Amino acid sequence: MPNALISTAPDFSQPIAVLKHCHDRIRKQLETLQNLLDHLPQHGNDAQAQQAAHSIMRYFNQAAPHHHADEEVDLLPMLSVTAIGEDAAVLQKLMPEIMAEHQQMDGLWHTLNLQLAPIADGATATPAGQLSPQDVQQFSAVYSAHMEKEETWIAPMAKRLFSAQQMQQLGSAMQQRRGIPA
Repeated sequence: MPNALISTAPDFSQPIAVLKHCHDRIRKQLETLQNLLDHLPQHGNDAQAQQAAHSIMRYFNQAAPHHHADEEVDLLPMLSVTAIGEDAAVLQKLMPEIMAEHQQMDGLWHTLNLQLAPIADGATATPAGQLSPQDVQQFSAVYSAHMEKEETWIAPMAKRLFSAQQMQQLGSAMQQRRGIPA
């Protein structure tokens, strides 16, 4: 009997739910990033700060690129061949924006990753000055607006338009990308 007290991730038979779950994890990492920014001036680069930096870096260096590839390589191209009429018009407007936002977030992440590395490695020289509040705010704002756009427009469109076979194809591609056996 499954334990109802333990929250589990959806499986790849529900690829849109997996993408939403990724967004929820991104939101948690953005919250941790903000918490780290608040933590450093008071506590310095202690074990908690190092652990938080490691967690953030692990997510955005490993899981986030898979998530972006899910959208760029599979979800959006599949939608572009399926959508017609108003859906196609909405998609034609949003696809370039989403792709540009992915590039913008990748650039912002590169900057933050360089700032987080010394914190994760336990550097003691002015750790509070290593993490830019402006960079954290910009990264969080761009990511949050981006996820809102996808959850408002892209996910509902895919749920509405994709057949069971297309959902299975998307889920299989996502699972394979992560090296998870079928």
